[in-house]
Amino acid sequence: MRPLLFSLDAELVHSLGMVALKLGLFPVNSKPVDPCISSKVWGLDFPRPLGMAAGFDKNAEVFEKLFDLGFGFVETGTVTPQPQFGNNKPRIFRLEQDLGIINRLGFNNRGIVAFAKKISNWSNKANKAGVLGVNIGTNKDTKNRISDFVRGATELLENADYMVVNVSSPNTPGLRDMQSEKELKRLILAVMDVRDKGKKFTPLLIKIAPDLSHSDKKQISDVALDTGIDGIIVSNTTIKRSGKLTSKNKTEIGGLSGEPLFLESTKLLKEIFCLTQGKIPLIGVGGISNGEQAYSKIKAGASLIQIYSAFIYNGPSVVANICNELSQLIKDDGFTDITEAIGIEATK
Repeated sequence: MRPLLFSLDAELVHSLGMVALKLGLFPVNSKPVDPCISSKVWGLDFPRPLGMAAGFDKNAEVFEKLFDLGFGFVETGTVTPQPQFGNNKPRIFRLEQDLGIINRLGFNNRGIVAFAKKISNWSNKANKAGVLGVNIGTNKDTKNRISDFVRGATELLENADYMVVNVSSPNTPGLRDMQSEKELKRLILAVMDVRDKGKKFTPLLIKIAPDLSHSDKKQISDVALDTGIDGIIVSNTTIKRSGKLTSKNKTEIGGLSGEPLFLESTKLLKEIFCLTQGKIPLIGVGGISNGEQAYSKIKAGASLIQIYSAFIYNGPSVVANICNELSQLIKDDGFTDITEAIGIEATK
């Protein structure tokens, strides 16, 4: 099946996958949750530590179907205030020999109004199968980036279990400038102000790029500690290209994800864990495709982990496989709870 699907345009295959999810064509993961990998973060109950990263379910269409596959949480979006097409096609490129993906989608989505309708009943839903994250961004042609983020928070916070401020996509010109110390602090405080005036407490996270200098990392960590942001996602896609890449699409412009990002993003995870003194929960993402890699992220400092590219390359079964392998590795090391392993190798 994979050779056939991979002979088609990547974005077309994604659309077909979304249809299959909506129709319930994938088997439901009915295996009981192993308590050793369940945890509470930000006061939220995560049945499993593995989530779907932002970018897969941009318009909040299939997140409940993804819970059925065994994900403990799903991060929807990135959603922008106004609908936008994104960059010209083709804009997703598989690097099959490297198990990577390059995308330059550019926040294509249907906008906040349509998105809000999809999640409108979530906060009142009983017996939730997982945790719903909402990732917000800015329109490409916006005159005021902070205003876009504030609108996203205002419209969507109430029905999000947690919210992510995405300042790290490489496909929206100028967006990564929001990671500078002054701009990041202004942004976080503006969105926090919206949250604090709301009806409920919703954890706020920032998602950072892997392409940062040591000074950038230190400044971001200091701002995170100073503002009291609830979490950091480490990391987004990279614009760097290793000389080890062999796939024909390796020179395409865009953000690179998947296996080639694993070592770099895990190293950054360790650095951010240490710079924030282990005081801020981190979500580790970048190149995870098996339980061993997932465990490496946990030991590097992640409280939770996310995948995307591995789902594309390995299909829905990768969710249960990673969780089962992770559970066994934790027990093999003599731990009874995943939280005991967080950050134990961050200084190595």
